[in-house]
Amino acid sequence: MKLQKETNAADRRVHGRWYDDACGTAFALEVIGERWSLLIVRELMFGGRRFSDLRRSLPGISAKILTERLESLEISGVIRKSVSAPPVTAKLYELTQWGAMAEPMLQELGRWAARSTLHDPTMPLSPVSLMLSMRTMIDRVRAGERDAVYGFAVGGEKFTGLLERGALVISRGSDFTQTDCVFRAETAPPLAAAFYGDVPFELLESQGSLEISGDRDAARHLANALELPPKIG
Repeated sequence: MKLQKETNAADRRVHGRWYDDACGTAFALEVIGERWSLLIVRELMFGGRRFSDLRRSLPGISAKILTERLESLEISGVIRKSVSAPPVTAKLYELTQWGAMAEPMLQELGRWAARSTLHDPTMPLSPVSLMLSMRTMIDRVRAGERDAVYGFAVGGEKFTGLLERGALVISRGSDFTQTDCVFRAETAPPLAAAFYGDVPFELLESQGSLEISGDRDAARHLANALELPPKIG
């Protein structure tokens, strides 16, 4: 039985273009292994984004490279174009069902990388990167049985986090009316410092880089339940 099949031109631009290898890992690298591609996928994990949103979240990427990567990811079936709902319509880029299935891979890459002594968690990161890290690094044992709803206003973006039975489910958007606690920061690093660097809330608040409203016990509980894995290399 033959495993070979005929492919069209678009298929050949993806599978086999670098490695000529049937291994799934080789194919995955051909799809998302170019510089910026996987970070674009990361930024779309919480829903569709405009071209300008992606440029703002990935300040090091040029418009030309972003355009090329979006086209490549669309050809590969990782993303698709859509239009936002009225009254303000805009062209969005969003993950396909297959593209969204990359999240566990992103999470495991994050856990693996965080164990390296070369990993520097104090470097800049986007709001989406922070939210995805929280969804990844929540410690179910430390989270325990306490449930809470959190709001996050970070870098002009809003998210809701539902802590329930040791899991942290985060979604984009919130009016903060049903939250136990709300974190506000102009950028993501102050929150990362509080959650992963054990920097006291009070210090960050005194510096004006973080604002916390609502149940402070709930805020501390979340911080205590978030932990980077130990370094091993």
